[in-house]
Amino acid sequence: MKFELLHPNPKYPRARLADPPPYGYLHLAAAVAPPGGPPFVRTDAVRSALLDRLKPLAVALQSEPAVRRATVYRALLAPPPGGYARQGRFHRASFDVAVLVETDTPEDLGPVTEGERYQALASALTTAASDTHVLRARCTRALADVDKSRPALFLFNHFVAEDKDVALELWEHLAGWYVRETGLRESTLLEPLDGAESDYVFVNHARWDSTPLRLLLRQVSKPSFRSYVQANLLANRVGAMPVLYRRT
Repeated sequence: MKFELLHPNPKYPRARLADPPPYGYLHLAAAVAPPGGPPFVRTDAVRSALLDRLKPLAVALQSEPAVRRATVYRALLAPPPGGYARQGRFHRASFDVAVLVETDTPEDLGPVTEGERYQALASALTTAASDTHVLRARCTRALADVDKSRPALFLFNHFVAEDKDVALELWEHLAGWYVRETGLRESTLLEPLDGAESDYVFVNHARWDSTPLRLLLRQVSKPSFRSYVQANLLANRVGAMPVLYRRT
């Protein structure tokens, strides 16, 4: 495919990128009690018990020499897929629990996943979930590294596409819209390692100092969200399945 940018606007230049962090990433996503109707995720006893179990397992995993951080997230909002992502052939990202493990380098991911501490965390997650997805990745695009040290609103946006290179180029343009219209400052694009299995061409991780409702209003209240963001996703056969989270 050839990339096509509809309705170019000087207000939304291609995002100014920083050097990607050199780390390895393990993104573990699980559907435990995902929303079946409204997109807001309700409290669930099974999910709450799982999160209570995952937090000490993540702390234990951080004691591994090559592990920089292991962060546990609970979903707040998981909209149903729209646009190009609505097709049934795509793995729906209705993940109400996520864990992001960061290692010193991508080469450290293999040894870490073979360790007992990681296996205990992964087993706890998969046992409680009806659906899971595990991504081994490196960061290939970044606005700035995502600060996970303090509370915020976090995004994992799962992208599907007809052509990965087209999707990557489009992401840089759409990131420019999000910088201007939502105040986005921290975002890392996690791309599967060569040979790694994934149902998504990449997963975008980002954060805002906001609430889900305020962020949604800042998007949908702007006509350019439909004419620029959604229109370009459809034109380039790219689908986005965002889930918003809080760190536990």
